[in-house]
Amino acid sequence: MSNTLKKANWRLFVVSAVCALFFCVAPSARAAEGGRGSVTDGANEIFKWINFAIVAAVLIWFFLKKSPVWFRGNADKISSAITKATAAKQEAERQVEEAEAKLANLKLEIAALQAAAKREAAEEGERIRALAEGDAKKVGIAAQAEIDAAERAARLELKALAASLAVDGAESLLARQLTPAAQESLVDTFVKSLEGRPN
Repeated sequence: MSNTLKKANWRLFVVSAVCALFFCVAPSARAAEGGRGSVTDGANEIFKWINFAIVAAVLIWFFLKKSPVWFRGNADKISSAITKATAAKQEAERQVEEAEAKLANLKLEIAALQAAAKREAAEEGERIRALAEGDAKKVGIAAQAEIDAAERAARLELKALAASLAVDGAESLLARQLTPAAQESLVDTFVKSLEGRPN
């Protein structure tokens, strides 16, 4: 116990003893005023007050002896509870701050994801458009090749038809112009050309 607490306990004990003595002396003074029969009653009253003072002094002493320890234990418990509550409050505040920071970051992350999705969608659209243009060019080239092939085939067929018509026309012209006299003249010319050749 500290000196201050001991002094306070001692003062309280002295004050209690003075009060008890006052309560003991007051009835005896009354008894002295009342006469002899009152002296016995007064003595009994004094013993009762002395007995009360002793019991009160013991109780006060016990209270003063044990209460600081009890109060100190309670103060320690309360101090510990306050410390734990303060730590729990600080932890809760830290968690709230973390949650708020995560929420703010979540908004930024969502905005970044949306921007990335838009960018990827634009890139994918561009890639699909480029593929479509490439496919369209390939289809155009293939169509042009088919057109060119069909045109060549048509020209060849047209040439064959023209040649066939020319042959038919030449045959009919020849048939009209080749009379028996003309045939004989051709044979004679051919024979003469053969005669002039050396063997």
